[in-house]
Amino acid sequence: MDKKNKVIIESESMDVFAKELQQSQHSLPSRIDANPDTVEKGLGKLVLTLIELIRKLMEKQALRRLESGSLTDEEVERLGETLMKLETKMKELKDIFGLKDKDLNIDLGPLGKLM
Repeated sequence: MDKKNKVIIESESMDVFAKELQQSQHSLPSRIDANPDTVEKGLGKLVLTLIELIRKLMEKQALRRLESGSLTDEEVERLGETLMKLETKMKELKDIFGLKDKDLNIDLGPLGKLM
């Protein structure tokens, strides 16, 4: 991936997120359901939830940068296209694993629900 296709997330935002996530660990399950019959769907749910979380963080960062005027018109176009493609791919993957948006809506403690 070349530099112009990367989205840079400010380290300060990530530090704040990391601290809030550490505080919310009490809301995460203490055990993993390792049922061999549902492991594929469970793994798909976990991976898609993480991707959705990262996608939302990227969208928020993009909006901050857009509002601050630090993006060129070309960067805005590329970023918008990238986020739309990611959303489309997420829909495809949710269909493959039989998941709905509500299935990925985990409780992030003090941050609230993911979606």
